[in-house]
Amino acid sequence: MNVLRTTETVFENIKDYPFKANYHQIDSDLRIHYLDEGNTNDPVILLLHGEPSWSYLYRTMIPSLVSNGFRVVAPDLIGFGKSDKPAEQSDYTYAKHIDWIQAVLDHLKLNEIHMFIQDWGGLIGLRLLTANPDNFASVVAANTMLPTGSVTPPKAFLDWQNFAATSPKFDVATVIQMATTTNLTADVIAAYNAPFPDDSYKAGARVFPALVPTSEQDPESENNKKAWGVLTQWNKPFLTLFSDQDPITKGGDQVFQKLMPGAKDQEHHTIFGGHFLQEDAGPEIAEHMVRFYLKNKFK
Repeated sequence: MNVLRTTETVFENIKDYPFKANYHQIDSDLRIHYLDEGNTNDPVILLLHGEPSWSYLYRTMIPSLVSNGFRVVAPDLIGFGKSDKPAEQSDYTYAKHIDWIQAVLDHLKLNEIHMFIQDWGGLIGLRLLTANPDNFASVVAANTMLPTGSVTPPKAFLDWQNFAATSPKFDVATVIQMATTTNLTADVIAAYNAPFPDDSYKAGARVFPALVPTSEQDPESENNKKAWGVLTQWNKPFLTLFSDQDPITKGGDQVFQKLMPGAKDQEHHTIFGGHFLQEDAGPEIAEHMVRFYLKNKFK
């Protein structure tokens, strides 16, 4: 496996990201980066990002969560952020992404996890949960899904899938800007592009949309169907914080609210923002999360 590693120097001048870098060597080939902020004795929140972002997306949420008495762990998926980046698209599979994040959870010996999921964070995180349901205490879901391929995806997703596969130019910050309601500053744009010095580093970002199960012939379709069987019996607290301007995951909050037993009687909210709602409303999201944890007596 040909593995690329973004040099640390490109991250040195990133503003509003003062967090200590932590690394775990998954195997002889791959090193994964994660943030681990707060007191290790406090309840742990796992923040899972999606495509094509990295833990930088959570920079405005982490300080609030930590100051309210939580430990926050935020990995960079393999292929993103400060984590290693296999150079071939064939090096990435849905199952491998699950295993790579499970390696972080095992390394840190995390349990009673409060998980926040957005975008691919949901596809990975909900599979982690259903493999070890007793290790998780709650979920906050935002602009995400767990597709089985039995429902035709919205046109917005199919267009995005085609763009990622065929566009001659794939500028990561432009992708994020198109899916937010906030005008990104030059510093933020630079931060989102920093992990990818050139196109050779973008294999993981390019292939990710193609790994989403869009038909029942997908290799992970059956596993996601089985996962739903576990989720619909999992009765721990489940909150939705979807945005109002995401054409890809629109209506997904109602699906979770209907099917997840733990979603009953929770204070679900709709956030003003685009697909990357953490960029549009990070502090507000953190406030809703803290209220959710207090309501359910996790703190």
